[in-house]
Amino acid sequence: MTTITPGTWTIDPAHTEIGFSVRHLAISKVKGVFEEFAGTVVVAENPTESSVEGTVEVKSVNTKQAQRDEHLRTSDFFLADEFPQITFKSTAARLEGDDVIVTGDFTLRGVTKPVDFKVEIGGETVDGYGNKKAGFEATTTVNRKDFGVNWNAPTEAGGLTLGDDVKITVDGQLGLGA
Repeated sequence: MTTITPGTWTIDPAHTEIGFSVRHLAISKVKGVFEEFAGTVVVAENPTESSVEGTVEVKSVNTKQAQRDEHLRTSDFFLADEFPQITFKSTAARLEGDDVIVTGDFTLRGVTKPVDFKVEIGGETVDGYGNKKAGFEATTTVNRKDFGVNWNAPTEAGGLTLGDDVKITVDGQLGLGA
């Protein structure tokens, strides 16, 4: 397993993407990103004692289609005016092969549920300015209905517009003490 230096690491927003995808019309996926977010990872000597906290600004959702983004901010989906942030705070971490599984409280629309993120550590290096950087990818899948995101519409073919499972991916870079 690849490990990184113990310490307090901060998400580098210029080199991180928080994205999601959901099945659309049962034939393809709609993907989007959140453009405003922050997070901290405290890496312990024993990786299972590490912790993660993150916040996403819901209004920063971007699916490359403005009308859809506005709809996602409404009560049909994120209810962004009432619940402006999605948060995650870890409660445990465990090792599974080369991966770290980070369990934590995921809050969306005021509903908090335990979620496991599978984290693949990409490694650590020093950038051109002498700063320590680490890379990772974290993924999970949540059922949107567990968080009160119930909107859907029937299709002419008899199915529904949206799937229930939403895959969340964080392709991230951290800075030590940044």
